[in-house]
Amino acid sequence: MSKSSHLARVVTLTSLGLCCTLIAARSAHAGLGGSPMTTPAGASTSSRVVQGSAVVSRSASASPSQSASTAYTVRETTFGSGTVVHEYVSSAGTVFGIAWQGPRMPDLADLLGSYFPQYVDAVKAARATSGRRGVSAVDQSTLVVRSGGHMGAFAGVAWLPQALPAGVSGQDIQ
Repeated sequence: MSKSSHLARVVTLTSLGLCCTLIAARSAHAGLGGSPMTTPAGASTSSRVVQGSAVVSRSASASPSQSASTAYTVRETTFGSGTVVHEYVSSAGTVFGIAWQGPRMPDLADLLGSYFPQYVDAVKAARATSGRRGVSAVDQSTLVVRSGGHMGAFAGVAWLPQALPAGVSGQDIQ
């Protein structure tokens, strides 16, 4: 085997390995409609269980005690950048809502998961119609996203209307 073909093979295998690693890492971050995201390095996480009108707090290391009366869990992740993300998780373990606020915009592809392409298409369509940029709002029967802000102060919410637990509305996603 010549040096150039060996080098080409090494580059190809390294590129393939890197692509597989990136795909695996991307899938480790669940999003809207899936499981809660994996806590990234340098971030802290806590949870609170909402039961009726009472809220029970627990640390991320405590095991959740789900019961029939548990409406949902709010999982708060604070990134090293100072951005805070709240994930609203059903008793079945599915994220039905997300809210974020902080100095840096979180990766919406990670937060919205499989709903990200739907969000992008809706924003593109709205911008093509109005010609406006800035605050983006998507209000569909299957996905609601409101996002805005400016450098150093971003905020937004997203939820799945069809997945909201009984007694929970989009206004509860904060």
